[in-house]
Amino acid sequence: MSFRKLALPYFVAVLCLGQATWQTVVDLPGVDWGTLTGAKKQTALRIMQTESCPCGCDSKIAQCRVDDSSCGVSLRLAQKVVKEAGEGKTAAVIKEDLQRAALFDDPVTISTAGDPVVGAATAKLTIVEFSDFQCPYCSKVVQHVKEVERQFPKDVKVVFKQFPLDSHSEAEMAAEAALAAQAQGKFWEMHDLIYAGFPNLNRDLVDGYAQKLKLDMNRFNSELASHKYQARVMAEEKEGEAAGVGGTPTFFFNGKKFNGTFDTVTVVPLVKKELGLK
Repeated sequence: MSFRKLALPYFVAVLCLGQATWQTVVDLPGVDWGTLTGAKKQTALRIMQTESCPCGCDSKIAQCRVDDSSCGVSLRLAQKVVKEAGEGKTAAVIKEDLQRAALFDDPVTISTAGDPVVGAATAKLTIVEFSDFQCPYCSKVVQHVKEVERQFPKDVKVVFKQFPLDSHSEAEMAAEAALAAQAQGKFWEMHDLIYAGFPNLNRDLVDGYAQKLKLDMNRFNSELASHKYQARVMAEEKEGEAAGVGGTPTFFFNGKKFNGTFDTVTVVPLVKKELGLK
């Protein structure tokens, strides 16, 4: 039998073996098992082999660890599984906790000093939104954010951060205009008017909104002409990038980046859990 005839079956066999590696490997790259052994380790390993990694790779957690050991998401979730298995939690409980953990990254510090805010100062949950006034997804999420504000007026406060995308030609202008309106105590009113007018956005429209809000137009025009708030917008963009913002809108719940879809059906139950409500 010639080598040519053997080559293809041999290659397929090796390829299949390679594909199955993550399903059979016991010690996953970077995962510290500590003192976890026996049945508890097997439980943890089975969970990692069956639960998906939400990093966008469309792989299971164990598969992601083997194929991409640099993935911080799979490593964080794997260590959570190990920890909870070591505590004696059942597979069902660990999976439920894992689904919740997959929705949120580890908390980061985000400064909110001087930023526009809605809600009680003593609220238990602070939701920070990095947003773009020319972003279609940001315009659609407004109604859901307002519903969360309505349902939890004492327990949730929402903070708005500027994150105009380079691909949106009028977004930075709108961000500066909103901050100029904030300086006159009308940020949220300007926010609502800009998004209500979506997708139309230009300087003439913004000036019309400012007049409707009865802003001091000399001050408003002067601040936009001098780009008084440009540095602040750029600082918030850098802050967002450092926190892991890659697009808009991006939300943080008490510093934890939310990786799911911000709609009322999804978020309200999560807020209740964060607040310890039924």
